[in-house]
Amino acid sequence: MERTVPKTATEEIDLYQRTLYSLLRSTTEIQIKTLEEVHAGMISLLHPNARTHTPDTSAFIYSLLRLPSCIKQVHVVIIGQSAEVFKQHGISNVEEWQQVGAVARRRRCFFDGKEKMACFIASRSDIDDVIPVLTAYQIEWNKLHFLLGNIPDDFKIESVITNPTAFSQLANWLLMEFEDLHRLEIIWGDDFVSNILLIKSKKSQLRVNLLGGPLSEYWRATRSWWENIEVHSPELLERPVYFISSNMHSLTNIISGFALKRQSQIEDYLNHSDNITLLHEWQQIISGKEAASRENFLYYVLKKMQQSEGGQQPLAKLQKIDEEEKGIIRIVSTHYFDVDAQVIELGKINPDELDPRLKNVPNLEKLKDSDALILNIDYPLGLAAYNILAKIAEHANPILGVYIMGKAATLNGVMGDVMIPNVVHDEHSQNTYLFQNAFSAKDIVNDLVYGTVLDNQKAVTVLGTFLQNGKLADVFYREGYTDIEMEAGPFLSAIYEMYRPIRHPINEIVNLYGLPFDLGIIHYASDTPLSKGKNLGAGTLSYFGMDSTYAATLAIARRIFQIETKRLST
Repeated sequence: MERTVPKTATEEIDLYQRTLYSLLRSTTEIQIKTLEEVHAGMISLLHPNARTHTPDTSAFIYSLLRLPSCIKQVHVVIIGQSAEVFKQHGISNVEEWQQVGAVARRRRCFFDGKEKMACFIASRSDIDDVIPVLTAYQIEWNKLHFLLGNIPDDFKIESVITNPTAFSQLANWLLMEFEDLHRLEIIWGDDFVSNILLIKSKKSQLRVNLLGGPLSEYWRATRSWWENIEVHSPELLERPVYFISSNMHSLTNIISGFALKRQSQIEDYLNHSDNITLLHEWQQIISGKEAASRENFLYYVLKKMQQSEGGQQPLAKLQKIDEEEKGIIRIVSTHYFDVDAQVIELGKINPDELDPRLKNVPNLEKLKDSDALILNIDYPLGLAAYNILAKIAEHANPILGVYIMGKAATLNGVMGDVMIPNVVHDEHSQNTYLFQNAFSAKDIVNDLVYGTVLDNQKAVTVLGTFLQNGKLADVFYREGYTDIEMEAGPFLSAIYEMYRPIRHPINEIVNLYGLPFDLGIIHYASDTPLSKGKNLGAGTLSYFGMDSTYAATLAIARRIFQIETKRLST
């Protein structure tokens, strides 16, 4: 038994959580300003300058990307596990409100068009995520509100759009670097000036109301989530299953061949698009001057096409029909948390239409005899991973493999690197899990163009993105933990219960060697928290970030094909 993290490294975070959950016991709304001091006291890696009077632009942008744009109109955020919970508290029509979403966080949210926003949550981890985000957002909004109030009355904020000198003056008055204000301009687009004027006109005074929070409500929401999947695909109850937690696009792209068959259509879109950068990148790729994957680029542009005006409905409909013909069905999560699923029949896969990088797997023709299914889910947040996998294991049998792919922060790499851990310390259970990872560097390195593969790593599952500070990161780094993420620990707790007759332990070293099924975990770096300003508020992975995503996805698909063809042979 060991205590990986000394208590002194987590005191500020413990204080924050005790304060937060004591306030949330209230049956009425709590004011976010009540949490501002303990939030600042954490000295979070994502919000190191919370206490200073100068804006922390990276923290503000990080929050903006994880909140729906209507947040600027919202006064009250209501949190609950399901539509039924909202109904029990007198909000019977919540799903009739306008559905809203964030750029960088999947969470089912609804806006009443006035001042209230409702959010569905899947576990306690959602609370540990959304409330620090709201707090950081309010702290930084109010800093800007104060600074904007000191700008001379004769300065016309509207002029900054066409006058670079005025833009620089505004940045100086806001105590920002020119580049930081420009980042806000890019994110807000046409709303940049109106948002600045709105910040100037009012303080942020957000309130939060948690509609109950018993553990049973999370279990009930997870059960209903699974029942929706079971209705659409009852075969999961009686056929072998490979479980994957990843995303809703990469696996189907490499299996269906839909984008690759439409290369000429995609090229036509590029030639007529005003996105000169994308067209130049494609020309560099097909000429051999750029080493990027042609297939990855086509997958990326297909998504851009679907998001473009007039392109979404026809293409999405065609893709849905094409995938269903190949035994791929998508199951949308309704009424509960936002975790969609896909069920893929291995027996209907056409080897001729696979991504070319998969065609070197021996005996692919045997897949036509397979009765196995892939259940792929949109990766959940934190403790929801435990609830979901535990529920799936309760009903799907046998499970032949469990594969986890997700984003992580790296303490020793750069954005776009791939980390493969064989040790995971879980801050939820305080367990340190040791396991045999199905993957190693050789499974990924040939498909990774821009990054580095780091295997034999030690990962730590943290409580939330804001709930980590410099002291904590220093302890992790000194003890060899370089991979920081949010789902692996809860997944491993569920895996322990999938082959042992007791509930997972607490604060122990847990040996998961000898599992009766395959287990693989791959993380790709989307954040470098020890580099100043290099969090996901400072930038996004862009097209080149797909390099690591698809390298990991190819490794998982290849592994499943290898295991399944071997199973069919024996």
